[in-house]
Amino acid sequence: MIDLEVTGVHFEINEQITKYVNKKLGRLDKYLPRNARTPAHGRVVLVEEQGQSSNRYSAEATITFPHGEVVAQDATISMYAAIDIVEEKLKAQILKHKDKRQNDRQAQRTRRSFKVFKPSRDSQVNSEEPLE
Repeated sequence: MIDLEVTGVHFEINEQITKYVNKKLGRLDKYLPRNARTPAHGRVVLVEEQGQSSNRYSAEATITFPHGEVVAQDATISMYAAIDIVEEKLKAQILKHKDKRQNDRQAQRTRRSFKVFKPSRDSQVNSEEPLE
């Protein structure tokens, strides 16, 4: 489970919202590479925007892990909807990052497995001799 730090700006964070954030964003660790699950850390900022657009909430989440960081932000009328959308954005970014790293590793393995053929002087074919 990702260690999450939940903060509110112009918004009182209650236990129900904290549980919801931990439930939704805490389970994203199953999409992280295995070696990055334990040291992963997340920061979630929930904001109630004031001004002309009353009743508008935004959620911003940052998950930091070895070899990467993903950030997502969204604003909607409902705090829970904003958290859900941020979760989907983070999931997509983590899967993209994981796929990219796996492709890089596979390419490195492939390059290592191919041996470069360097012909020696003895193995060169003499053009004057007929080939049979």
